[in-house]
Amino acid sequence: MLWAIGMPAAAQETPAPALGAPEQQRQPVDPAMAIPRDGGDIVAAGDVIDFAADEMTYDDRGEVVTAIGKVELARDAWRLTADRIEYNQVSGVVVATGKVVSTDPEGNQAFGDRVELTESLKDGAIDNVLLVLNDGGRVAADAGQRSGNVYALSRAVYSPCAVVDNMGCPHDPVWQVKAKKLSYNRDRHRLSYRDASLEMFGVPVFFLPSFSHPDGEAKQVSGVLLPQIEIVRQLGLGIGVPYHFATGPDRDFTVTPKFYTAANPALAVQARRLLRDGPIQIDAIATYAQLIDFAADGVTPIDRGDRLRGYFALKGQLQHTPEWRSTFSVRLTTDDTFDRLYNQDYDDTLRSTYALERQTANSFLSFSGWAFQGLRASDRGGEIPVVLPLVDYDWRPDATPLGGRLRVAANTMNLYRSDGQSVQRGLAYGRWDRSLLTRFGQRVTATGMLRGDLYNVSDADKATLPEYAGRNGIRGRAIPLAAVDVEWPFAGPALGGIQTITPRLQLVAAPNGLNNSLPNEDSRAIELEDISLFDLNRFPGYDRFEGGTRMTWGVEYRLDRPGWQLKSEIGQSVRLAGNGNEFPPGTGLSDTVSDFVGRSNLKFGSLFEITHRFRVDRNSFAVRRNEIDVQVGRRGTYATIGYLKLNRNIALEDLEDRAELRFGGRVAFARFWSAYGSAIIDLTTQAENPAAIGNGFKAIRHRAGIEYEDECFRLGASWRRDYVGDRDFRAGNSFNLTLAFKTLSR
Repeated sequence: MLWAIGMPAAAQETPAPALGAPEQQRQPVDPAMAIPRDGGDIVAAGDVIDFAADEMTYDDRGEVVTAIGKVELARDAWRLTADRIEYNQVSGVVVATGKVVSTDPEGNQAFGDRVELTESLKDGAIDNVLLVLNDGGRVAADAGQRSGNVYALSRAVYSPCAVVDNMGCPHDPVWQVKAKKLSYNRDRHRLSYRDASLEMFGVPVFFLPSFSHPDGEAKQVSGVLLPQIEIVRQLGLGIGVPYHFATGPDRDFTVTPKFYTAANPALAVQARRLLRDGPIQIDAIATYAQLIDFAADGVTPIDRGDRLRGYFALKGQLQHTPEWRSTFSVRLTTDDTFDRLYNQDYDDTLRSTYALERQTANSFLSFSGWAFQGLRASDRGGEIPVVLPLVDYDWRPDATPLGGRLRVAANTMNLYRSDGQSVQRGLAYGRWDRSLLTRFGQRVTATGMLRGDLYNVSDADKATLPEYAGRNGIRGRAIPLAAVDVEWPFAGPALGGIQTITPRLQLVAAPNGLNNSLPNEDSRAIELEDISLFDLNRFPGYDRFEGGTRMTWGVEYRLDRPGWQLKSEIGQSVRLAGNGNEFPPGTGLSDTVSDFVGRSNLKFGSLFEITHRFRVDRNSFAVRRNEIDVQVGRRGTYATIGYLKLNRNIALEDLEDRAELRFGGRVAFARFWSAYGSAIIDLTTQAENPAAIGNGFKAIRHRAGIEYEDECFRLGASWRRDYVGDRDFRAGNSFNLTLAFKTLSR
């Protein structure tokens, strides 16, 4: 049954509720229509308490309303439920007993044996209280007072951890904070303790005379975060003490002093800002420490003395309008080895870029710039380029001329080196594609393209390799191209599933000698692969274009069965005109007939997948590329194994042969525990590559760790070993300890 009882906002004599006939009592009463006893205006919505109970009585003499049995009482967004509730209209006191639950407007719940509140349901006393917060944290206390949005509790315990195991049996929480006094301010979203101690598995580990932390609903809170602990060979034991500054709802920054036993202290800063157009983030770390360099022989150390060393990174993305956006990333370091030494990253080149982009339903325009910082000992600053501007445009109109799709694109680039080859490039092309399905099931795609390029080269004699040099001055080229691609799939039942066999044949025609006297800046990483076999231009980038007339064939086989799938493909290219001399020997494309390339993939549901990619020499059948990737398991427990061997004999330093093995995995056990590891091993022999750092088996890096994580606590320990040093970054071990009390520090 439901009742609505009008309550005056001020402390006045209050009327008795209108009980009425039972059939009327079952109907909800609109709070806005509650009539005051003394007549006059209808009371406001906030001056009404709604009851719901199995039974309700009214004492005329004491003016006490008593609700019994599954009682629910509400005023505004405050709610109270209990077995029995008494409301004294004279004193304005509400007393609830038996399975009492008080819920505030934000959903936090307070449980108690007996609760005494004012008629606003906001203020009062609670005996034997249990407070359940929205973030999952719980506070238990012998007694407490609530005054508006502040709870004052005595002999209290806080913990977000489970107090029963997966079988429902009670146990001590993983961690809890016990205090003689605890204050919870809902407006500030903060819990404050006096004379507190932190216990783990019921054992006190820290005494905290005065301590506070945010609840899980606090969006921005300043304070000390948990320390960072690591051990690095060159730095010794390191401890970082981060302090988080919440300077506004859309900005914050964290300052972390780092102290080491074998090196000078460092200071790390992270700043974040959410602008109207999007987020930006700055990360930086700096120290004043010794720098050890090496002479040209790579052996003789040179002490450069103490100096400022550091790293700076800026990244962000700004959406200016629905069509225009900016993306940017800046990465800088003071010296080559700082990033690896202080665990920033392992990159050998830092890239900084900015792009202003406009994208619509059928067009894309980008103005960008690139800068690089080389960190290898062999890098020379004058040979590292700056690209500004780099402009790309792509337009694909909705119109379908001659039944096909049209694409118009353009690119311009200005690449500058202070002591090397510099290049300015501009190009534009139009491409037309039309696909049709014949009555016999073949898919035929016809393509026509016309492209024009213009280059201006200076200091060509300073190119890093002669193969990449152009000729000084202005040069141009025109590239007409025509192609026909035919696919003919055959499908039918096989082995309890559906198999599909798809032969494919492609003819491409273009002029020869398209690359004479032109530089090569973005088409260097060339190799015949399964994914590029049917590309119109099998060079990456723009600077090189494959000429001549060729025929490419391929066959794809696919078998789909319930629970597993097999897919395999193989192909080859044959030149009908042209000799392929634009490709370096060893790439698989330099002869009249190319090498064989292919890929096979076997997948069993989401538990197992293996992919094999290969390139086989057409004459000797030697395997020039052998790559295997295996994935086993699901998210919690999985393993990945990768093997790559390149035996191409390409006489370019950019495309050296190598062999490597990499693997990683994670195993979940004992409900909350997991172990993980990864490793990279160089299998290159010096016979395969004289520059190899090992001779058939050389570990590069490995990492292993163990982690415990439940709903309230995370503890992890990891070990990383680097086997390859670089100047003052020496091979050795690093250890890291992570500790997180969820909801306590973040």
